[in-house]
Amino acid sequence: MPLATLFRRKPHERAGFALYTAAVGAARDPGLFAALDVPDSLDGRFDLIGLQVALVIRRLRQDPDARGPALAQAVFDAMFADMDMNLREMGVSDLSVGRRVKTMWEAFHGRAKAYEAALDAADPAPLAVVLERNVWRRESPDPIPSAAARALAGHVTATAAALAGQDFAGLLRGKVTFPPYPQDAHAG
Repeated sequence: MPLATLFRRKPHERAGFALYTAAVGAARDPGLFAALDVPDSLDGRFDLIGLQVALVIRRLRQDPDARGPALAQAVFDAMFADMDMNLREMGVSDLSVGRRVKTMWEAFHGRAKAYEAALDAADPAPLAVVLERNVWRRESPDPIPSAAARALAGHVTATAAALAGQDFAGLLRGKVTFPPYPQDAHAG
């Protein structure tokens, strides 16, 4: 194998990283933490990043362009390369990083499937239930999700629609726009 192939970038690597970075920016929207009382913790941040990344991956996988799945994989790869790096920077030992990343991958995968199924149902109620369970980590004994979960479900639905309306050519260049959480919106 020629040495140059070791240093060659994977297809869509730059665009995947740019889309992932935009998803992280959307997950850091202060309105999500302030208005919805999402926990400002490692878990809360991971859940919001995972939510935004899941929406991007869903958009890419649904595109009729055959490059969509490869770009979705590049976004996924960027996310978990970043998670690996962050764990190492936080001082997690090299021996346990792999196990922790695997746990994060499994959590992300389960959440992404649940978000996709709820979005495909085209009913905000199941999405709010899934968000309540994953973002706030609570099972509601009441079948009616909290006002915060319902508000986030509305925002997630709007974000999915906004992503669906963005052209694939821009996404291939790493260009994506996430709608901000409305400043005047609140959960109550």
